[in-house]
Amino acid sequence: MQKWQTKEQLVDLLCNLVNIPSVTGSAAEKDLPHYVVEQLRTLPYYQANPDHVRANPTGDDRHFVTALVKKESVRDTIILVSHFDVVDVEDYGAWQKHSFDPKTLTPLFLQNQADMPTEVQQDIRTGNWLFGRGTMDMKCGLTLHMSMIERAIAGEFDGNILLLTVPDEEVNSVGMRAAVPALLKIAEEFDLEYKTVLNSEPMFTRYPGDQNKYLYTGSIGKVLPGFLCYGKETHVGEPFAGLNGNYMASQITCELELNTSFCEVVEGEASPPPTNLIQKDLKKEYSVQIPHRAVTLFNLFLLEKRMEEVVEPLLDAARNVADRIKENYIKHASQFANFAPFHPRDLSISVMTYEELYAYALKTHGEDKLKQLEADVIANRNDKDDRDTTIELVDQLAILCKELSPMMILFFAPPFYPAVSSRNHPLIKRISTEMESYARDKHQVTLVKQNYFGGISDLSYVGLQYPAASMKPLVANMPLWDNGYSIPLQELEAFDVPVLNLGPVGRDAHQWTERLHVDYAFDTLMDMLPHCIQSLLSSENEGK
Repeated sequence: MQKWQTKEQLVDLLCNLVNIPSVTGSAAEKDLPHYVVEQLRTLPYYQANPDHVRANPTGDDRHFVTALVKKESVRDTIILVSHFDVVDVEDYGAWQKHSFDPKTLTPLFLQNQADMPTEVQQDIRTGNWLFGRGTMDMKCGLTLHMSMIERAIAGEFDGNILLLTVPDEEVNSVGMRAAVPALLKIAEEFDLEYKTVLNSEPMFTRYPGDQNKYLYTGSIGKVLPGFLCYGKETHVGEPFAGLNGNYMASQITCELELNTSFCEVVEGEASPPPTNLIQKDLKKEYSVQIPHRAVTLFNLFLLEKRMEEVVEPLLDAARNVADRIKENYIKHASQFANFAPFHPRDLSISVMTYEELYAYALKTHGEDKLKQLEADVIANRNDKDDRDTTIELVDQLAILCKELSPMMILFFAPPFYPAVSSRNHPLIKRISTEMESYARDKHQVTLVKQNYFGGISDLSYVGLQYPAASMKPLVANMPLWDNGYSIPLQELEAFDVPVLNLGPVGRDAHQWTERLHVDYAFDTLMDMLPHCIQSLLSSENEGK
């Protein structure tokens, strides 16, 4: 008897998955993979082949799941990847207690649709939508992949299927970073050749009101650059005797925020401009001393730039800011001199990378001192996340080298997502064209091919556009690298599998109105997804 093939069965499975409130970092996130394994092990195939389904440890008490359906003497394998963690639900407000219960929340929203945003009301009138955290992003994808496993067991595909579902995609991608080395071992253990990593992240709108349906042949990259701004301390009564770190950081934010010179354009697709994610001073308590140390961090999307092409424009931007601060200081100090016998001091702001600061500290203070500094910060991180721990490492090093101030120090914080694109891969080009035709002819659906999935995804960790050695400007300027965060660069270089994303239609990811278009997911996509898998595995693609 089939478990996950009818629309009703799929909705039930999806709702069961959503009922587990697997917010990233929660106890439920640790529980969900065991539920998936338990469900898969009810299938006779896994009762006969128990070693084909596994809950694999990530090293931090979490697990990712692998489930292989292997045809005898066949090597070609499609990896179906998904993530099962979700973001928190505080934004649901009065609806929060139902946020993980789609079968309760959806009727409530329908009954109260007059209180919904206009776009939601329009969707409710024109389609069959299921509401709740994770319905769209992305437990529907996992639901569909479990259905594909059942079809693979029934012999529907001319190759092997390997389901992979991971935790922590929404924060640091611990799951996917741990999975890649395991996937290499599984390939060796079962004699597999990976043909494609097929994701089913939901389609993301590119602009408000976007009704297009997308097929993605890659995933956007992102880096998190920061600037530690170290000015000069002074009493608020003598502001010209110092330099305010908040002022320095704010000027960098003004320089980088929405600065389109940092956008990349590839075949007409543009990456969004940088935007600030963290900005704060580093004073531990209130006083009338100015905050002379502050930090600002940015989300910066990547498409095809190498890391050295990222570092230099950021340094140039900081140099522009340093010049502007100096000019502004001289201007205001000169004006203030009209009110008091005041002689403005010379002001010079150094702009450097964390790597350069570290090299200076190493020469000045020695390796033992720096290792002890790092060990103390890591040992006392307590509940600090990777961003705060990174900032603390840079701050402590800057304090140690305060004679270099005023200074602006460029560094990188986790997470880092390499950009990936298979738009020029022969197999992906051929299947993309075929799927566009199939969707149009069979379902009257126009699939628009996009080179990059814009929502950030774990597809970033299935290969590298450039050699691992090209990541040195990132590695050398990320204080937490090998101090609690790293990416298996050598394994990614060895893995190097083409990617594709074919997913459901959803709206408002990470919002209280998150919803899934049920008919598209479990009627249209339920037909297109197995066709895509079979096309990727079909013998006509061999050697081409």
